[in-house]
Amino acid sequence: MNKSIPLAERMRPKSLDDYMSQEKLVGSDGILRKTLSSGLIPSCIFWGPPGVGKTTLANLLAQNVKTSFFTLSAINSGVKEVREIIQQAEKSDLFNSTKPILFIDEIHRFSKSQQDSLLGAVERGTITLIGATTENPSFEVIPALLSRCQVYVLESLKKDELKILAERAISKDEILAQHKIELKEFDALYKFSGGDARKLLNVLELVFNSLKEDGQVQITDEAVEGIIQNNIVSYDKMGEQHYDVISAFIKSVRGSDPNAAVYWLARMIVGGEDPKFIARRLLILASEDIGIANPTALVMATNCFQAVQMIGYPECEIILSQTTVYLASSPKSNSTYMAIKKAKSLVQQTGALSVPLHLRNAPTELMKDLDYGKNYRYAHDFSGNWVNQEYMPDEISGESLYIPGQNTRENQLKSSLQQLWKDKYKFES
Repeated sequence: MNKSIPLAERMRPKSLDDYMSQEKLVGSDGILRKTLSSGLIPSCIFWGPPGVGKTTLANLLAQNVKTSFFTLSAINSGVKEVREIIQQAEKSDLFNSTKPILFIDEIHRFSKSQQDSLLGAVERGTITLIGATTENPSFEVIPALLSRCQVYVLESLKKDELKILAERAISKDEILAQHKIELKEFDALYKFSGGDARKLLNVLELVFNSLKEDGQVQITDEAVEGIIQNNIVSYDKMGEQHYDVISAFIKSVRGSDPNAAVYWLARMIVGGEDPKFIARRLLILASEDIGIANPTALVMATNCFQAVQMIGYPECEIILSQTTVYLASSPKSNSTYMAIKKAKSLVQQTGALSVPLHLRNAPTELMKDLDYGKNYRYAHDFSGNWVNQEYMPDEISGESLYIPGQNTRENQLKSSLQQLWKDKYKFES
């Protein structure tokens, strides 16, 4: 046994009978188990969190139907690589009734053009496509491709399943089985695994390598906690560091520090964060923290999100940096964010207040007879496209929800509103 091969790879299941969890898919009555009996596998998307066996399951399916198996990673493959693999698949199984399987890991990272390049081969039946994604395929896979695939949801492993996996590794792995290992406690291993089988085995291997010099290895929660704390990675996009780094990024943009914002952006990019996740945060920042102070910020962030979807890494990091610096350098205001919070709170306090009669729609004669819409004054019929009338329910007339922020644009808005409404929009200085 090659000791350089990670434990997670050494313990990769060799058959469906060794495959842990996902009973609904590969159990005795599982849908994929039944599909295998026909010898035909549909193109499909495996959707689930990391470490639940998406890649392993794709491999095992190919073994069961005895067909060629090709793999691509969406991180470092483009349209050119997709076409080359499809050509190989066409040649490899020219006389085989079972279509070759093309497995694409992290298919959600493929741009629209990259996904489009798969359509023809899937439609013609040249390949059976199996994609793996941690993201909702409804949002990340183009409709034309998604409609030609079955979506199977893989769930995180349960605690008892992970414990069985750890015990199996201790007793059956050729390296671990040579040592006396006692799994005295499991809670810490489970906590650090987060339902991820690969992470569990990586942590188990790290703990074993740290304790094996002491002879008999006793795995306790205290030992695991100490070892992991001393070996924590600088950025884990599924762990606590993920939330700390994105928090620092958001607060740096909000605090108008482009240097710090770009630094935390780089931390996320180097750590492998999904660029669409970063772009979504920029969209929220553009509205929540900049808002009316600079409405162009939302346009920039929207364009950034669309561009990131189209081109992906590595080029999209330039667009993310441009947008980050722009938002960080922009004037800030949370006035519209606070306005909707106040408005929601007011609705919760006052309930469903009646719409004033003059503001109601009157599409029928009966409604007109009931005075719906009566005395409503159409603003465009008046000078300056404005007329003084009440738009709030009587019970909350005069409530102030939008308070302009202290910035150039909103100072102009404040002056304009006060000129129109006089005392009704009298803001405290």
